[in-house]
Amino acid sequence: MLDDMRVLRDAVREYRVAATAAGLDWPDQGESPAGQPPDVVHRIFGVDHVAEQLTWLQSQRWPDRQLLPNVGWRMPWPEGRDALDYLGLSIGTPFPWRQQMPLFHFDAVLYTFVLAGEHEGEIWRYPVSEDSWESVRAATSLATLFGQWTRGIAEGVVVYDEQSKWLLVDDLARAPGLDPLAFPVSPVQETLLRARQRECGVDMAAVEDGFEHSEELSDAIDAAKASLGA
Repeated sequence: MLDDMRVLRDAVREYRVAATAAGLDWPDQGESPAGQPPDVVHRIFGVDHVAEQLTWLQSQRWPDRQLLPNVGWRMPWPEGRDALDYLGLSIGTPFPWRQQMPLFHFDAVLYTFVLAGEHEGEIWRYPVSEDSWESVRAATSLATLFGQWTRGIAEGVVVYDEQSKWLLVDDLARAPGLDPLAFPVSPVQETLLRARQRECGVDMAAVEDGFEHSEELSDAIDAAKASLGA
């Protein structure tokens, strides 16, 4: 889902305010207008447009540090075909595997932004470790995701660690009203994971036969990279 831009701006601002109140060093640098993605982004991900919601987020002047829960950081615009390697665990997604951009990198999980189709604007998550078939939607939109993180800070399950100077996710069970899959914690409780996968349209047969589909996806990534040239 693509957020109304006002809703997205408010959600990101509220997260920054909550994060700084918790102790994170994140000065307000004002809002930057949405820019344009590099032309290569369209070629890498096989899309003819990039949503304003993503271009706006990428245009914001954030400090070059981990501002997101569990050592998370916003990834820059990709510069070349190797960005497709991040998508190697996109098993069974209900949209073409290539039409998503790696956006947030955490200690153990990668979040992507879906670029096209009926799932455009959704945030999907994949474990960083290999041989783990946990493709699943983390949030229906960017604003929803930032809203969950803001609530996590308010409810004391996302806390500032004075030693590392990071925001870390604590015991999510203490806040049952939150969506655990919005938070970059791995592994995920399997019953919850499988239920959410079915709900958001993951091909469960592909998940069950993950190794075979992983090999097919690896071949598809290699072919896509070859088509892009050096």
